[in-house]
Amino acid sequence: MSRRLRWTLKLLLILAVASALSLWSWGRFAARSQGEPSFALASQPADTVLDRVITPLLAQRPGESAAALVIDNVQAFSLRAVAAREAGRSLDAMYYIWRGDLTGSLLKYELLGAAERGVRVRLLIDDMNGPTRDPLLLAMDTHPNLEVRLFNPARNRETAWRRALEMVLRFVGFNRRMHNKAWIADDQVALVGGRNIGDEYFNAAERMNFHDADLLLLGPAVTQTSEVFDRFWNSAEVVPLAALRHEAPAPEKLPLWREELRAGAQASSWVQALGDTRTLAERLGSDLPLHWTPHVRVVSDPPEKAAPLASRRERAEWLLYDLMALLFSAQQQTLLISPYFVPGDAGALLLNGQAARGMDVQVLTNSLAATDVPIVHAGYKRYRESLLAGGVRLFELKPGAAVTGKELLGSSGASLHTKAFVVDGQRGFVGSFNFDPRSAQLNTEMGVLFDHAPLAEELQALFIQAAAPDSAWSLDLTQKGALQWQGESGRQHHDPETSRGLRLLVWLMGWLPIESQL
Repeated sequence: MSRRLRWTLKLLLILAVASALSLWSWGRFAARSQGEPSFALASQPADTVLDRVITPLLAQRPGESAAALVIDNVQAFSLRAVAAREAGRSLDAMYYIWRGDLTGSLLKYELLGAAERGVRVRLLIDDMNGPTRDPLLLAMDTHPNLEVRLFNPARNRETAWRRALEMVLRFVGFNRRMHNKAWIADDQVALVGGRNIGDEYFNAAERMNFHDADLLLLGPAVTQTSEVFDRFWNSAEVVPLAALRHEAPAPEKLPLWREELRAGAQASSWVQALGDTRTLAERLGSDLPLHWTPHVRVVSDPPEKAAPLASRRERAEWLLYDLMALLFSAQQQTLLISPYFVPGDAGALLLNGQAARGMDVQVLTNSLAATDVPIVHAGYKRYRESLLAGGVRLFELKPGAAVTGKELLGSSGASLHTKAFVVDGQRGFVGSFNFDPRSAQLNTEMGVLFDHAPLAEELQALFIQAAAPDSAWSLDLTQKGALQWQGESGRQHHDPETSRGLRLLVWLMGWLPIESQL
């Protein structure tokens, strides 16, 4: 054995031991840092504004849930804000990303305002995006009615290099994230879907905004959403923010921060253009039609899916199997919307098999010009020819496609972020699950399964609009088997509106053995 090989083996052994010790140390820390368990405060007949609005609606349709598709980005922000303002008992929010930009700050302001009215507020955020937001969240956490917890957080929060080292040593666990998104007020109304909290999800970004979708829920589906939240909030993968920071909290900063935010909001052109002060009751009766059905179910991966030890991951409970059951039930048509689409060999086999049986199978995803994650596009592109050859129809969103709904700032582009399935014009799913290996195997995901033709028709209409020639390119193969893109301006033979350098970069990325991480 050569000296170089011996040194390599020693280094690998040292890294393995250090990684095992890091995982053990993290487990010990997390176990002794668990917060006090807490659970959803059950809805009441008439205690709060939301109780009094929603209880009569539920009484007219016992056992049924209501679902409304929310595709307008500005409306999605307004619904979160008005639900927070009208909450009188509890407000729970769980998100993968919560940015510190305009809309992220405004919604934190609404959470704090609810806490100051006596509402119990629980905020759960994935920790993938780093500790830079900690000082503000720590100040919020000092409020007696508001608690902040983080999913799978890093212990090292003071310096970037120590955090990076922890990420390397704890990679097997740190790589697993909470991708769930839910907003729940008074256990009476919930918003579940694909939107994170940030300007690009609410048409407040100047450069690019996302196409996205949520479902607003009433009835038993809200209770199911609260049960998902409680399971995560009380899980071993979640740690209170206060247990992660050594410096003393600064409650005196809250009044100053609130005043600065109020002044900033008044000066914002986006806030000035928003101009919607209607109550939730007024919205439910006008531009938010409700679909009532007993066949609505909120589903989620368990938090243990993110556990570093494989023995703790109970695969039978994973969301993937609910979604596969939905897709396998298709007899005539499958419509699939996924911004990050990497089907893998098994997914490609499923879709090609459906097409081979004469089914209409269509997929809408981002074009290379529209995607915000080129490396995921590198994983997707290797499946395009085989899917098209098998009869699957592919559509790629154009970067200039207008975001559905109000354009308050006139952004220059759009990217797809909606995650939805429609099967046979009857059944479907809206949520956080991308059709890729990361959603299937690594991240925790959640969403809403339904069996209701009118709601399915709304999602079908969304697909048809987004896949139209003015919004997306359709792909097909030439007689020689080469890819071509069809748009309003004719056919093109490479990824439209992209530079040669970007195409080369994505081609090189395609050789990396990392598909399981995409």
